[in-house]
Amino acid sequence: MLITMVAVVMAASIALAVWAGRASRGGGISEFLVGGRSFPAWLVYFLAVGEVYSIGTMIGFPSGIYAHGASYGIWFLGYILLAYSLGYFLAPLVWRAAKRHDAMTVPDVFGRHYGSRSLELVTCVTMLIALVPWGQYQFIGLQVVLGNLGLPLSPVQCVVLAGIIAFVYIAVSGVRSPAFVSILKDVFMLLGVVLVGVAAVLAAGGTAKVSGPEVLTSAQTTMGGQGLLFAMTTIAFQSVVFYLGFGGAYVFPARSERAVKTSTVWMPMYMLIYPFLVLAAYYGVRAHPDLKNPNTVFMVTAKGLLPDWLLGLVAAGAALSGVLVLAATALSIGGMVCRNLAPDVAPGTQRRWTVVAVGGFLVLAAVLTLVASTLMLTVLNLTYNLLAQVVPGWLAILFARRVRASAIAAGMVIGVLTAIALYVTGVTLGGVNPGLVSLGINLLVVFGWSRLRPDAGREPVAVTTAPESELAAEPA
Repeated sequence: MLITMVAVVMAASIALAVWAGRASRGGGISEFLVGGRSFPAWLVYFLAVGEVYSIGTMIGFPSGIYAHGASYGIWFLGYILLAYSLGYFLAPLVWRAAKRHDAMTVPDVFGRHYGSRSLELVTCVTMLIALVPWGQYQFIGLQVVLGNLGLPLSPVQCVVLAGIIAFVYIAVSGVRSPAFVSILKDVFMLLGVVLVGVAAVLAAGGTAKVSGPEVLTSAQTTMGGQGLLFAMTTIAFQSVVFYLGFGGAYVFPARSERAVKTSTVWMPMYMLIYPFLVLAAYYGVRAHPDLKNPNTVFMVTAKGLLPDWLLGLVAAGAALSGVLVLAATALSIGGMVCRNLAPDVAPGTQRRWTVVAVGGFLVLAAVLTLVASTLMLTVLNLTYNLLAQVVPGWLAILFARRVRASAIAAGMVIGVLTAIALYVTGVTLGGVNPGLVSLGINLLVVFGWSRLRPDAGREPVAVTTAPESELAAEPA
């Protein structure tokens, strides 16, 4: 029953992807990468939450609480809530910048705003270094989740099937597949998380038996000192990176600034799943106190509480979550390779070569998963810190007049090197998030340099007016 449920859901997702691509067949690279900038607010919403709430949510959030207690949950929830508040104001400006420069990737925006091929390349390489392990992590997450849920697939079979499905998603319709498949994914992911959370409460005999003071130690429910400082600095750091680092992939396809802003209003609703994940994690603390790998706590809890057919819903939601983010990341990487990294790819062939690049990335990521997963997971820990290095450039594009392209490129390189150095040396910094430190150094380089040697002047995106289409009332 378990394998049947997963197979049916994955087949349905492929059918949905093919259906979603009916309007994009024969379209150019704009249709393929950003949906022709035609997505209404509701579709932007599902595309965003589909990429944000991935298999890492089902694995990482409960395992963090299991291993580290309340401090992990507080900064995890805190940064997402703050990010949505910032996104209400910043995300429409990100869309405006892309529209203004007819950009389909973040390096497109940077290079065209400053007329600098060098800045475009530096931005592209920085984002590729950060996103390759992020996409590859989805393979590893699928192996962990499906293996611990009892799905009878070997690691090789799991990786091959996930790669094929992700490639089909992208090949048939580009960005429209992740957008529409995310609706199906959300249904099964929500069902799976709620089922496990409710089952945990019923099995324990009430919420007090799961998360009450008689079953949890104070170390699992309180924090202070360096833990508190880390939580606060991480909230500030990751909330900014949320839209200015990851955001282009799910902001650029929107039809308008209004659609972007409307979608951010409803995104906090998705956080209603977190109480159920907290309950599953704390039930795991009580029922499975000696897990060797905390990443398995959600799956072990689900397997111990649910019958086989309901476990199939959880497995289907997890599988869709991983494959969906894998596909979306592969599309972003393919777009940057063909538009920004490879020289002189003709516009008429960019769509075809993007598909080739997507396939190449998926093969590379699959091989790395099977032969060098430990190395790639080490790099994955740097993903947020590396993506943060494009934030000063975004701030300059949106709000500053006299910042030099050379200053942004230098700040980005120095920020990347600082992030890597801090990670390799393992400096604790008194509890301050190292990513915030590397971002701060980057900001000092960019705006300090530009203060000493200001550029001739360039109109920031924030002071420009919205496109004329924004002036008329428009349905969300």
